[in-house]
Amino acid sequence: MAITIEQAAQICHEANLTFCASLKDFSQKSWKDAPEWQRKSAITGVKFHLARPRSNPSDSHSSWLEEKRRDGWKYGAVKDPVKKEHPCFVPFEALPVEQQRKDYLFLSIVRALEPIIENK
Repeated sequence: MAITIEQAAQICHEANLTFCASLKDFSQKSWKDAPEWQRKSAITGVKFHLARPRSNPSDSHSSWLEEKRRDGWKYGAVKDPVKKEHPCFVPFEALPVEQQRKDYLFLSIVRALEPIIENK
């Protein structure tokens, strides 16, 4: 059995959605309802870790920050895609531990799925 990079990104996204819900954050949407920019970000994250076998959660967050910066995002107390503001637009070390755990979770899922991801 093999899965695509997009399918791996979907699995990561849905795990993140569930993790957020466990924190009483219901702002996330399922993969099929998520905006294109959010799906693209998850795909980019999977590709990042596949290309960098020694990457860690902090590296992943730094890559995410750079992607967001290029797309015009900035820090905001509340996530607002219209204003392109995000409360996680800070260095990894400044993130609340719950937000750091999302990066650990994402990386762990990519590493677990890596053997079955095709077209790496």
